[in-house]
Amino acid sequence: MELLLEIKNLEIKFSSGKDEFTAVNNISFSLHKGETIGVVGESGSGKSVTSLSIMQLIPSPPGKISGGEINYYGRGEKINLLALNEKQMREYRGKDIAMIFQEPMTSLNPVFTCGDQVVEAILLHQKCSKKEAKEKTIQLFKEVQLPRPDDIFEAYPHQLSGGQKQRVMIAMALSCEPSVLIADEPTTALDVTVQKTILELISSIQKKRNMGIIFITHDLGVVAEIADRAIVMHQGKIVEENTVENLFQNPQHPYTKGLLACKPPLDKRYQKLPVVADFLNESAFQAVEITAEERKINHQKLYENEAVLKVNHLKTYFPLKKNWLGKTTSFVKAVDDVSFEVYKGETLGLVGESGCGKTTLGRSILRLADATEGEIIYKGTNLLSLNNKELNPFRKKMQIIFQDPYSSLNPRIPIGKAIMEPMNVHGILDSKKQREEYVINLLEKVSLKAEHFYRYPHEFSGGQRQRICIARALALQPEFLICDESVSSLDVSVQAQVLNLLNDLKREFALTYIFISHDLSVVKFMCDRMIVMNKHGKIERMDEADAIYNDPQTEYTRSLIDAIPKGLTFR
Repeated sequence: MELLLEIKNLEIKFSSGKDEFTAVNNISFSLHKGETIGVVGESGSGKSVTSLSIMQLIPSPPGKISGGEINYYGRGEKINLLALNEKQMREYRGKDIAMIFQEPMTSLNPVFTCGDQVVEAILLHQKCSKKEAKEKTIQLFKEVQLPRPDDIFEAYPHQLSGGQKQRVMIAMALSCEPSVLIADEPTTALDVTVQKTILELISSIQKKRNMGIIFITHDLGVVAEIADRAIVMHQGKIVEENTVENLFQNPQHPYTKGLLACKPPLDKRYQKLPVVADFLNESAFQAVEITAEERKINHQKLYENEAVLKVNHLKTYFPLKKNWLGKTTSFVKAVDDVSFEVYKGETLGLVGESGCGKTTLGRSILRLADATEGEIIYKGTNLLSLNNKELNPFRKKMQIIFQDPYSSLNPRIPIGKAIMEPMNVHGILDSKKQREEYVINLLEKVSLKAEHFYRYPHEFSGGQRQRICIARALALQPEFLICDESVSSLDVSVQAQVLNLLNDLKREFALTYIFISHDLSVVKFMCDRMIVMNKHGKIERMDEADAIYNDPQTEYTRSLIDAIPKGLTFR
């Protein structure tokens, strides 16, 4: 195969005051035409920093490339990208080497329409008219399976779901037909069916254009779906490199074995998930399986209780178009005639594709989105009939852990004060000192430390920030928690820790959960019953979680299960 990209002895350092930290430590690998390399590892392993260095996007200061070469061969000659100045690098960035960034929420400019942003990228690198660029953009939107591509061309980023925004970013990266595509966690925030579509799309475009792809992910299942070779990174070093099949069937390094074990298995149910530390420390972790009989007994006890929440014929519609008089002529039916019950101590899973109404349903239950019609009855009280003052006591009892731990925290407020803020509003405990002690206790419960109280959000990793959001939700001593994609942005090892933590907290505080996720393996591990929502905002199926997996019944449910990355079966 023809060589496209070669990384030799790359070393990247970051400075903080007088301290210096090596983020990437002397790594080497090469990429050929038509090849996909999967780069796997936890947050902080150096995956994304490596990809940013190829594009010369390392922020300097504090970062600097202190050694090595990055050679590009796509134009028929060897070009060391690290020797180019910014003006020269612009010739290659986007046109020869394109990147799909991890976070679609912050990668798109909120003041421009999605279509204009892709058109801008096309006009920058290709000789064509604005009309031709628009036509190409709409065609790209169709290729990446965006619904109503003409409408989305005119839509602003805030009007799209997370999965739709990511697809706009993928269309933008593919717009200039690059020879090297760097995909940095491009499917992390997507549901399994969209993920499968995007993986198939990237594979088909690669074959058509003979691109080389560096695919960065924390999910080994995704790597098995798309990659030819896999590189496992840990603490800035490559600890293992092999073909995907060999890596799954015979992992050599304890870290690789740990990454494989962290993902909840589909064929069994553990009381507690293993974590990477169990393998690195070579501790004698023994996974304890919950049998079908034990689960049946637990459910008999669970459903003897009274339902704490009853949702009856709930509808949440959003206006889509208005006539010249200002009257709404069409709606998006985000949640359409949904009814279900949640029992005390239950974890009810909510799954479905992006845009099916999962998050809107969760927000409607908490009155964070205005329902159009129906009833939300919590312990005998219809929440939709209450004014804001009457609703306040219920705000304390019912909390939410949001999807994005980055935007959920105010960057200007230390995390201790952020957790205390709702306690002050609702008058929890009598004094500031008591609240501080309670917050420190909560931080320790979610595996953080007392000294973290005065630190700011930017000083924490994504997993730690999600733990802070969990601590803040628990600060009001709630009875009912909605977890809205609360582990979707976390790597598999941190995800396993947070899932174990949520289960421990559920037992300790006698909590009831609605667990919203696009990852069906996670929902199966966490939940007692499961609701499958379809793209029309309706309930497709509601049943015991294992029953849905073993007998999907509907074509839509079957497609969700079939879309789960099958790399896990290598085990």
